[in-house]
Amino acid sequence: MLIKYKLNMRKIVLLSLVTVFLFACKKENKKVEKTAEPELTPMQKNLGKYVTVKLTSDLSSLTEKERKMLPLLIESADMMNDLFWYESYGDKDELLSSISDEDTKKYVEINYGPWDRLNGNKPFVEGIAKKPLGANYYPTDITKEEFESADIKDKNSIYNFVRRDENGKLYSIPYNKQFENELAKVSIKLIEASRLAEDEGLKKYLKLRAKALLDDNYQPSDLAWMDMKTNTLDIVIGPIETYEDHLFGNKAAHEGYVLIKDQEWSKKLAKFSTFLPELQKGIPVDETYKKETPGTDSDLNAYDVVYYAGDCNSGSKTIAINLPNDEEVQLQKGTRRLQLKNAMRAKFDKILVPISEVLIDQSQRNHITFDAFFANTMFHEVAHGLGIKNTINGKGLVRKSLKEHASALEEGKADVLGLYMVQQLHKKGEIDGDMKDYMTTFMASIFRSVRFGASSAHGKANMIRFNFFKEKDAFSRNDDGTYKVSYDNMIVAMKDLSNLILTLQGNGDYDGVAKLIAEKGVISDELQADLDRLSSANIPVDVVFEQGIEVLGL
Repeated sequence: MLIKYKLNMRKIVLLSLVTVFLFACKKENKKVEKTAEPELTPMQKNLGKYVTVKLTSDLSSLTEKERKMLPLLIESADMMNDLFWYESYGDKDELLSSISDEDTKKYVEINYGPWDRLNGNKPFVEGIAKKPLGANYYPTDITKEEFESADIKDKNSIYNFVRRDENGKLYSIPYNKQFENELAKVSIKLIEASRLAEDEGLKKYLKLRAKALLDDNYQPSDLAWMDMKTNTLDIVIGPIETYEDHLFGNKAAHEGYVLIKDQEWSKKLAKFSTFLPELQKGIPVDETYKKETPGTDSDLNAYDVVYYAGDCNSGSKTIAINLPNDEEVQLQKGTRRLQLKNAMRAKFDKILVPISEVLIDQSQRNHITFDAFFANTMFHEVAHGLGIKNTINGKGLVRKSLKEHASALEEGKADVLGLYMVQQLHKKGEIDGDMKDYMTTFMASIFRSVRFGASSAHGKANMIRFNFFKEKDAFSRNDDGTYKVSYDNMIVAMKDLSNLILTLQGNGDYDGVAKLIAEKGVISDELQADLDRLSSANIPVDVVFEQGIEVLGL
């Protein structure tokens, strides 16, 4: 009886344990079902391409007048948003009022229009047609032939719109007339800021920039901007880059950056500009293509950017600037290279490092460093000053000869010559660290930038470089879908691509550049599959900003 009782008890205990286990499993299943995340809508997936970053900076070193000036500069820059909306699309309010879905509205605002800048400018709003190549700078039905043969006042100016009259005849409207009321308000804000400026160079620049907005004569303020050296606050404002014009690459888009200079970092970078003339002599191309001497008044500075507006705030965001774009100013004064280190750090931490963990060979991931990312980005901007601005065969400016392809090729030049500069300065002992850091980080950055898509000059430049480097065996793809850099081959590929780009630019070879973009400015199915893995891993493509006066605590 005792044995039987024990056996029965064992059965009861076993049965109880099974019951408890099954009940727990059911409970766990219910729990999983309850917490399962709902499937994202297509527009939520689009918004997921961006990660939000708060733009802040240490304001403790600012004087009382600088703290008062900062809101005026931010308000001035903010007015560039509406101007760029008009240039990119047209009537912003009309478009947004026609959309009921809040997520779609958010995505429209990120893109400054209904076309996805990270997806080849494809429309994502129902009923919206393909984006005109000339954005809103030209009539939508204009052809290149019609424009080139038309008799239009200042038609090659980068500061006007082209329109049709009631008879269909083309004419131009200067920016200062089209935006007369808006620019008058911006000008007043800049004059008010100039009264607070304690730095004489900044004071002069703000006054001249305020005037330039009213008459479209930007060269005096560009020269003044290059002359100021000791300012802490800065603002880049006005019609500047020509990326938005995909028809001719000629019309400038309005934008604004508000910046706080990091004086200590800037001192560390100051010496590198002095190497430009020496580096120009050594660039890997025939002597004919490097006869111009870069301006030696160029400087390198590091900044915290505290506000983006207009063109620079649309789609993928800029993390370094090389200005002015005026070729005459560049030859006379050089350029200023602005490294936006807080925005750069955000992209490195939130995007580049996660990309390397998916696509870079595990044995080389230790070579992904912020210092290398900073240096590669910085020397990309410096490299814009290398090469030549005028063709060698009488075709005029390189920019005008290559038209809509000029920006993509120029960005490609700056990328490879930036790496060339790093290599040369590293060899001279002017840059610390392992050269493998710079090349591996450069490779990872190709994957970051190629995701910007074909509508971006930077994205197109990276597609060309990826395919060119692949042909030159600068890297190999492993069976697990990661990429391994061949360091010796990358140096050779860098020199060969530099030679090709510099020759095309010097010759003003429009057809040659068009062929290069058509053949190599594409993403293969294999590369696209690898980029899709980044999306599946929820790695953002770019950033959007939480920014403004309140974010800064002013």
